[in-house]
Amino acid sequence: QVQLVESGGDLVQPGGSLRLSCVVSGITFNLYHMDWYRQAPGKGRELVARRVSDGRKNYADSVKGRFTIATDNYKNTMYLEMNNLKPEDTAVYRCHAQHVLFETRDYWGQGTQVTVSS
Repeated sequence: QVQLVESGGDLVQPGGSLRLSCVVSGITFNLYHMDWYRQAPGKGRELVARRVSDGRKNYADSVKGRFTIATDNYKNTMYLEMNNLKPEDTAVYRCHAQHVLFETRDYWGQGTQVTVSS
């Protein structure tokens, strides 16, 4: 079965760094766009970063220059390197796999909590 499992969330101080991981199984990795979303309490889901299947990377304006998305195709693992964290980055972060051709075929992880606070 398809599984996406996130890890790496933690409590960090403003200005700190964190790396999130998403281990993916059950799908052909290179047939999917790989995304990181986040959702803060009382707010809607926000697309933070996307690794397009052809290797292009897109970022939300709020995280450009601070976050980096990366994939390891041999390990079927996606990462989100987060630097210079701010309190407004506090959210549940979820990884997402979107089929490149069939938009209705997608999968979600359960999420990992990131809290940025002094």
